[in-house]
Amino acid sequence: MTSSTLHPASGYKSKTLATWAALLGGPVGAHRFYLYGLGDLWGWLHAGPTLLGAWGIRRVLDLGQDDQLSWLLIPLLGFMVAYTMLQAILYGLTPDEKWHARFNPGLSAEAAEAHASGWAAVIGVGLALMLGATVLMSTIAFSGQRYFEYQVEEAHKISQ
Repeated sequence: MTSSTLHPASGYKSKTLATWAALLGGPVGAHRFYLYGLGDLWGWLHAGPTLLGAWGIRRVLDLGQDDQLSWLLIPLLGFMVAYTMLQAILYGLTPDEKWHARFNPGLSAEAAEAHASGWAAVIGVGLALMLGATVLMSTIAFSGQRYFEYQVEEAHKISQ
């Protein structure tokens, strides 16, 4: 755990904005940078798997579906998107009291009531659930399909 994880950057942190940052920019760490600042190591570590997965998609477009390296790289992107959608869901479903206790500890009770999250957080959670489930199932299907196609190709080589 980094020191920025223990002490979020000063200033008000909106649960709704964190939910939408994870939904729209989560795979590159936008939600982490919003909550903990640009010095957050975990935020910077989001970019690696995301970029490798995007490179895998680029390889498929350039080299075709027979490129085995892309089979390994593309699921990195899928799992990173699914992971950050889970983060968006967790942020959006966190009770306001717990959210303010963690990210806005100096906020008075009156101010916390005024900053209660609304429908925007709920809509963000719904979209994150739909997108995350779709991406996760697609990633699992893609990985399984490519694995079994590879097994069939190897079996054909052995049988000849």
